[in-house]
Amino acid sequence: MAELECLTYGVGHAEEGVCLLLRLGSYRVLLDCGLRDLSPLVAYGSVSPADLVLCSHAHADHARGLLALHQAFPHLPIYASEVTTQLLPLNWTESATNMPALCQALPWRTPIEFLDGLTAELYPAGHLPGAAATLLTYTSPTSHRTYSIFYTGDFFLSNSRLVEGLPLDELRRFQPNVVILEGSYGTARHPHRRQQENQLAEQISLTLATGRSVLLPVSAIGLAQELLILLRSHHSFTGRSLDIWVDPAVAAVCDAYLEIVPHLPAAVQNFARHQPLFWDERVRPRVYRLEPGQHPPTEAAPCILLVDETTEWSHYYQSDPQQWLVMLSQEPHHPRSPLAEGIASKTYLLAHHCDGAGTTQLIHNLRPQHVVFVHGSPAYLGDLTGLEGLHSRYQVHMPATDSLVELPIGETFLQPAAPETNYEGEVSESETEIHISLPSSISSDPRWQTLANTGVIEARWQGEELVLRGVSQQELLQQGDRLVDWVDVNSPLRQRCANCLHHRGQRCRNPLSPLFEFKVTPDGFCPVFEPMRIPGQNPSPES
Repeated sequence: MAELECLTYGVGHAEEGVCLLLRLGSYRVLLDCGLRDLSPLVAYGSVSPADLVLCSHAHADHARGLLALHQAFPHLPIYASEVTTQLLPLNWTESATNMPALCQALPWRTPIEFLDGLTAELYPAGHLPGAAATLLTYTSPTSHRTYSIFYTGDFFLSNSRLVEGLPLDELRRFQPNVVILEGSYGTARHPHRRQQENQLAEQISLTLATGRSVLLPVSAIGLAQELLILLRSHHSFTGRSLDIWVDPAVAAVCDAYLEIVPHLPAAVQNFARHQPLFWDERVRPRVYRLEPGQHPPTEAAPCILLVDETTEWSHYYQSDPQQWLVMLSQEPHHPRSPLAEGIASKTYLLAHHCDGAGTTQLIHNLRPQHVVFVHGSPAYLGDLTGLEGLHSRYQVHMPATDSLVELPIGETFLQPAAPETNYEGEVSESETEIHISLPSSISSDPRWQTLANTGVIEARWQGEELVLRGVSQQELLQQGDRLVDWVDVNSPLRQRCANCLHHRGQRCRNPLSPLFEFKVTPDGFCPVFEPMRIPGQNPSPES
């Protein structure tokens, strides 16, 4: 058996939580417990699954199983940062009246020796208040060799409104043997954080100017509070006569944030000294909390409503869908319930995980021998493991759930072959069109169905690279007028649904159409228009 091993109870694929058992010699350290089902941890009855537990932060996919774990093994010590210990109970609001003291708080940047030769040191990880990256150090009692493992949990290098980014300058000196880190966004590249905020503020401001209200389904812990502070302090909204409403689940987390103000960035603490952080009915924009069963009054003027994305929030707009725009956060590999017919929606990016450039930057600064990727869709993590800049320098692992990763530490190592993630194609052009041909093997990737769903794509330059994005059915419906600008005036897209063979009962009945089964207007259009066949008349493109 190797001195260092990692057993994966949960690796954070899709809706799965993160739970990793790190074996360091004879010691066992459980990193996070985001499992819904604890049966793998309690398989051996009363035998504790670990010597101690380290919780990186309070999000459910890293912490939801801790209460059940504590109930099953009350003497198993659980540690986290001070702020995380305060936020953790938000995951079990139904047990708030008799919530046990789950966690012991650890200070920042202070090595703590838990067992003989085993120490841990916490560093702020960005992403969420209290989120911690952990440096574990283990000295073997037999070889007297010292090993170090750096576990990021969820991390973010950039500063956000309520959290300062991971302090990369402090970590360069560590050079751990193993880095276990997330790869939520794969190799994607994001605009600067301030640019993301400005784009979001502009989208919301323009929507309000049209007289429509904005509904934001958000993660109740983290993103909701970031948005509230952004809306209260951005120049597009300060002083504006606008009401912001917050549903009860999000409001409860906001109240918990008021207890951790001394741990928030200095600018936020200064803001809180001069006016309320969240609840303010005096300074514009005004912020109100909704009582259970209450709806925001939207008759007088458009408003903004923040709701917990895990609750049933469609009832807020069902009475008048035309007066609302739903804005959904672009979360990687995050399934969402379909929106009701008739409600408009848009997506926005306000990232709280690193993009590909930030992820690789951290790895190159730490220079480990082993890199273990967790937390992300297998396709996104596969993109990272296939990067030549990583694969040629480090031993890269992308474990599945319930697998054992051996982490031998030596002077040299054998590197497995990189997975194929690039596809060679051809480009040809005529006077009026450009054709890009790709091998059919690209369609085996599950992401292909999303890109090719409608047969319509959008292209944009990103530096010297051309990025292609699939256009969804809903975007085709919402951007009909804009689509006209994408195509030639003689294209079938100019033909209207009223004259289409498949327009029946106010719906599109063509299974090849991106509007299939949607209710369409008579002046709608799509790429597979077929003119109605009139007896005695040959159909023509201009029918």
